[in-house]
Amino acid sequence: MSRIQSWINAVERATGVTSLEALWKVSEFALKIYNPGMNVYERDWDVLVILDACRPGMMRRIGPEYGFGDVETVWSIANMSNEWMERTFVDEYADEIARTAYVSGNPFTRNHEWDVATLEEVWTYGWDHEIKGVPARPVTDAALTTWRESEADRMIVHYMQPHFPSIPHPDVGEFGDLGDFGHGWNTVWGDAGEIIPEHVVREAYDDNLRYVLAEVNLLLDNIDAEHVSITADHANAMGEFGIWGHPRIVLHPSIRRVPWVEATGRGPGDHDPEPVPETDDITDAEIEERLEALGYK
Repeated sequence: MSRIQSWINAVERATGVTSLEALWKVSEFALKIYNPGMNVYERDWDVLVILDACRPGMMRRIGPEYGFGDVETVWSIANMSNEWMERTFVDEYADEIARTAYVSGNPFTRNHEWDVATLEEVWTYGWDHEIKGVPARPVTDAALTTWRESEADRMIVHYMQPHFPSIPHPDVGEFGDLGDFGHGWNTVWGDAGEIIPEHVVREAYDDNLRYVLAEVNLLLDNIDAEHVSITADHANAMGEFGIWGHPRIVLHPSIRRVPWVEATGRGPGDHDPEPVPETDDITDAEIEERLEALGYK
């Protein structure tokens, strides 16, 4: 039994509350004392691939289909992408951060200012208004261009999948557009198991991982990095304690435990990435729209 589970059981016995209520109380108390989790800069990597909201179990099931068979589990430092960024790029690792290029499809980069070697905010030009999200290919292309042209020693590549919306199943859930990103635009987790059958949610989630892993293999085929690691910023609860998604203050393994996979670049390869387009400055309204579209507001 984990320490967290033993605390939950103790709170249930002492107060008579439900397991879910006990989990919230334990999480609130525990996070005031310490925040478990590993900063990715504690590990050695040349390129770090972030699969947004990927569970270790689904990676173990689906990863072998794409050549990723050895899946370790680590604890993330956050429940949400914004917190993950805040707790990853910290003063303790300032030297490493200054030598890192960050290529991100996640609009939460707009909330932060870092002294990274290069920041490529793919979401500012790669947002697809039909799917209400950032497809994987613009992220792959930007990562390859950045790795080849930047003087950075390391690179983080942040894909938005398997986080919803599901590219292979765009009809599962309702989503806002760019200006809504982060504003609770995502109906999937609130509707899972009731309005949307659980098996439909799971299939859409799994297939979204398959979609992005195909892109990760394209990245590996065309990048000459020796040491590539693949992980997630956070995971997702899938009905544990009646929780779906990744609420901000719930210290539970279903949200905090993430996969860690080691790989090697096989490049340089022959994929010719699309050039990064010239873009005008994006407005605050458009940023808010995109955050809400991904369920973060």
